[in-house]
Amino acid sequence: MEPQKNQRGGMQVIPRPKSWRLGDVSPWFGSQDRKIEIARVIDALTNRVPAGIRGRIPTGEERDAAVLVGIYDEYDPHLILTRRSKNLSSHRHEVSFPGGRVEDLDHDLWATACRESTEEIGIQTEGLKPLGRLDPIVTVGSRSLIHPFVTVLPERPNLEPNTYEVEKILHVPLSELLLDEVWREEEWELPNGWVSITFFELEGDTVWGATALMIRQLLTLSLGLSDNFGRFPKEESENREKLQ
Repeated sequence: MEPQKNQRGGMQVIPRPKSWRLGDVSPWFGSQDRKIEIARVIDALTNRVPAGIRGRIPTGEERDAAVLVGIYDEYDPHLILTRRSKNLSSHRHEVSFPGGRVEDLDHDLWATACRESTEEIGIQTEGLKPLGRLDPIVTVGSRSLIHPFVTVLPERPNLEPNTYEVEKILHVPLSELLLDEVWREEEWELPNGWVSITFFELEGDTVWGATALMIRQLLTLSLGLSDNFGRFPKEESENREKLQ
């Protein structure tokens, strides 16, 4: 059942453990400067390279994946996100950036992000260039190491979802993501200890997990704020050649 209009949160099942508690306020809580223009995103991300790995410490067994963090300016910078289809075997109805795992035909990670995004939402990537990169993230369930590439689109694109993979394409303004009522952090007790989980409660959808971490970093970088959440030093992952 589709969430009611103006109702925050989505239909996906959040696998909370028995022991959990509310976490901290957002990195921008109390800040008077929450206006992100496209120029701020460009200044913050141009030629940025990963500073480390966020999320779980990698085991070396993860498979590389890449996603496209596409941003366009329409009175306000907007992100392009997807709601995963109910047809998929896992992560049904979850919100994510378009992308997927590396295949043999991909000559680099940027090619993976472009190919997968074209397959999922029909975006034309010819002529697009990566602005910069957010830090890679290790996912828990799919055992992937996700490499996010930020790119600025010249205008709002005409998109067509691959309905087998994508239930809906979301165009989310950065200004909405910065609202206090959209943010939530929880602390979960897992077998290896307590971990912090980031959430963004949109109208009709919940963004959480790896995608929420990417958005969190994009916002903090664009606002010039410090946020060391879930980052592991670069020296711990020097064997990951694709981070360079």
